[in-house]
Amino acid sequence: MRFRVLQLLLCAAPVVFGAAPRRADIVVYGCASGGVAAAVQAARMGKSVVMVCPERHLGGLSAGGLGWTDSGDKSVIGGLSREFYHRVWQHYQKPEAWRWQKREEYGNKGQDTEAMDETGRAMWIFEPHVAEGVFEAWVKEAGIPVVRDAWLDREKGVKKEGGRIVSITTLDGQTYSGRMFIDATYEGDLMAAAGVDFHVGRESTRTYGEKWNGVQTGVLHHRHHFGAVKTPISPYVVPGDPSSGILPRISAEPPGNYGDGDRKVQAYCFRVCLTQVPANRVPFPKPADYDARQYELLLRIFAAGWRETFDKFDPIPNRKTDTNNHGPFSTDNIGRNWDYPEANYERRREIIREHIGYQQGWFYFIANDPRVPADVRTEMAKWGLAKDEFTGSGNWPHQLYVREARRMIGRYVMTENELTKKRPTPEPVGMGSYGIDSHNIQRYITPDGYVQNEGDIGVSTNGPYQISYGALVPKRGQAANLLVPVCVSSSHIAYGSIRMEPVFMILGQSAATAAAMAIDGGIAVQDVPYDKLRARLLADGQVLELKRAAQK
Repeated sequence: MRFRVLQLLLCAAPVVFGAAPRRADIVVYGCASGGVAAAVQAARMGKSVVMVCPERHLGGLSAGGLGWTDSGDKSVIGGLSREFYHRVWQHYQKPEAWRWQKREEYGNKGQDTEAMDETGRAMWIFEPHVAEGVFEAWVKEAGIPVVRDAWLDREKGVKKEGGRIVSITTLDGQTYSGRMFIDATYEGDLMAAAGVDFHVGRESTRTYGEKWNGVQTGVLHHRHHFGAVKTPISPYVVPGDPSSGILPRISAEPPGNYGDGDRKVQAYCFRVCLTQVPANRVPFPKPADYDARQYELLLRIFAAGWRETFDKFDPIPNRKTDTNNHGPFSTDNIGRNWDYPEANYERRREIIREHIGYQQGWFYFIANDPRVPADVRTEMAKWGLAKDEFTGSGNWPHQLYVREARRMIGRYVMTENELTKKRPTPEPVGMGSYGIDSHNIQRYITPDGYVQNEGDIGVSTNGPYQISYGALVPKRGQAANLLVPVCVSSSHIAYGSIRMEPVFMILGQSAATAAAMAIDGGIAVQDVPYDKLRARLLADGQVLELKRAAQK
């Protein structure tokens, strides 16, 4: 089964559904949620647009298992982003939407019940196939051509003239010309290939005058660390004996000095959709290269009394879950993705394969290994993959959760200082509100000889914050017709909040609005007049300031 999943996830053959133009006013590269929102906005502003997708499926993580939306303060989610969640709400008003559960049994979970009328209602928790259906309907209604499985030639596929991108060429030899380009990928591949400045990893605390950036040894937020276990855990094969070797998935390298920057990125995982409904449940598959030794550390955690395995099996409609990482050794594959952001396609496929094997093995191990405590093993065995989700990829999500990859260094860099309101944000084009959230980055051995995780941060922004237009555009002179609404110009720790799916849709809409205005004015994206941009964003329902948010 795993081989079939990989065939479908990693296929590189282009698939075009319907004739797609090779020239458009706006070319959107990347078809996750932010890319879809950008394309829809461009079409609504009367611009021709073509979506060139490395993906087969629209919606990225929003359609790839992340149904438990990280929404924060919902009053600052406006425009197309709000429309998406309203359409989800509309779907769940239909009796036929409730196949495995009665609607009244699920209740009002995830619904905005304070809206004055139905036009403002939203639902923030949903099944993956429902989200994908909304994205597909959006694109179809707008008549947007979509080219799928089209991978940018990152070495020689970006043609520039006079500081502007003229065209992009994909690995199959097809070229797409445009007046404006939007990089809506999680990786920032178009941005990088166009020669725009970017950063990978953590900046030091000194780079932008931040507290929570850089190596954060000794900082134990949430419960995704070994401080959540009652007793310290030895990292050695023979507990307490360094000469016996180190258990798998623990680094022997020192973590670095507190506050220093590095090239490491927070852990990735798959947001898996599970169910206990027998008629819709597929038992956890055993990976072909399954190795129970990879999970020895988990046995020690269980032996120490830890019992939080199921704390992030978040319920979504129809008795399913959005399953996320929780605890010191969970679905996050810590330390196995550091080279992913800049890796070539083949290396990325290797990383994805390793992540699939690790996470499928994690579920299988807990459900089947007789050494796992009976109470945990018995409970896990009740769960399985949802048979009616991800039907084209063996019920496994088609999108790896790339929480962070490249980040542009653009005209303005968002930092924790803007998010926490220590410094005002110029020219806002959207708002975020979710807490600053970085997952673990490394698992290491402490000086006193125990295992510990590092990098997991959870810090409040003290309310919603604004995101600057300057964070969507490159520095002047680098690319005059490129906008980047996903790999935005941001420090690592600020990106920990900005990186939420509702925000990507907000910024995708704002980026497309600016692109259309730049076309109309015959100007560079760096020269779009902010007062006119702001007026159009507000007219289209975007929320740009707290006062407006409070009135919604």
